[in-house]
Amino acid sequence: MLIVNITVAPPIGGPKSTGRCMNHGRKSKHNFKVLASEFPAFLPSEVEKIKDPFARKLASRIERLPVHVNVLPLAKFFGFLGLSLAKTCIMSSCVKPKTQLDMSPLVLLHGFDSSCLEWRYTLPLLEDAGLETWAIDVLGWGFSDLEKLPSCSVASKRDHLYQGLAYHFLLPPVLEILYKRPMTLVGPSLGAAVAIDFVIKYPEAVDKLILIDASVYAEGTGNLAKLPKLVAYAGVSLLKSLPLRLYATSLTFNSLSWSTCFDWANIGRLHCLLPWWEDATVDFMISGGYNVSADKKGEQFILAAIPHEKFVVSYQTSILVGKMVKQKTLIIWGEDDQIIDNKLAVRLHCELPNAIIRQLPDCGHIPHVEKPAAVSKLIKEFVQAECEIAIPSFILS
Repeated sequence: MLIVNITVAPPIGGPKSTGRCMNHGRKSKHNFKVLASEFPAFLPSEVEKIKDPFARKLASRIERLPVHVNVLPLAKFFGFLGLSLAKTCIMSSCVKPKTQLDMSPLVLLHGFDSSCLEWRYTLPLLEDAGLETWAIDVLGWGFSDLEKLPSCSVASKRDHLYQGLAYHFLLPPVLEILYKRPMTLVGPSLGAAVAIDFVIKYPEAVDKLILIDASVYAEGTGNLAKLPKLVAYAGVSLLKSLPLRLYATSLTFNSLSWSTCFDWANIGRLHCLLPWWEDATVDFMISGGYNVSADKKGEQFILAAIPHEKFVVSYQTSILVGKMVKQKTLIIWGEDDQIIDNKLAVRLHCELPNAIIRQLPDCGHIPHVEKPAAVSKLIKEFVQAECEIAIPSFILS
């Protein structure tokens, strides 16, 4: 909490002043302590307990912007009938850049069941490097207002990201701006699957792609999609528990002290304390999630499945990753990743035609938290690579 000292002097009145605060010429001062939160009111109150100054500072910058999205999968169903469907508005959370530039922006996603607070260390470094940097919460996670729960399936996440970028994050608010200012899209962990899914659907909107310890070969939510809702809710409740988060944090990062591990676990689960988090997570779980499988020829596909309960409408979009992702891609990988095998980094590198790979020693699954200086340097060099002639060498050093 911020404590603001306000000095209140007696009011200055003319001949007609008869207010009770008048002290008939006596000079007196009253000091009042006014408590004002440094954080947006929509964040859970537990944000006050976070000690990490970088997390606190980034949390103070989180905003909610209105994003109008299609009501999926109803939009798809009515689309078949040639009918239009009204959109719903979601107040969506993000961190806006301090300044907007003419150059292509950098858009940061986050991993599974996380938030933009993942970027608490790296985002300031990217801004210091002169990059227009956005950090956006993926639909269903983060700090968006989901009181009127929308679908949180793969297609809904994609549509929400597109509509948000088109109307707010890349001003002016016209769809064509996505193609005038194509972005560099950054996806860590499962955010890499979000990024690849997006770039295949809207290739003109993305200039370059950065994947960090990418989780793109998972089998979706697997059998979890078939669980009875009561069991699903019980499992999701366990997912946000502090003991499980502490274990996950210790597994994800190398050599953390207990106090740091505890604080980081609380940062990682802060969004879970919003009242709609469980509903949104269960919705994503039963939708099937992001899934990669092989066809008869052994080629790799991303599968996005969206079941519809009432109309029994279901479909899958199967996309050949290696042939569909043409953007220049930087793959960043922590060599000590205990979550995803390093062999998958090499596999991804081989399957993406325009990819380069950089591995970070002594680094786990989330390099942008564990090695922010190294990650920001790699991102800056990759983004500015084609502009090297126009940019003074001392800026690139």
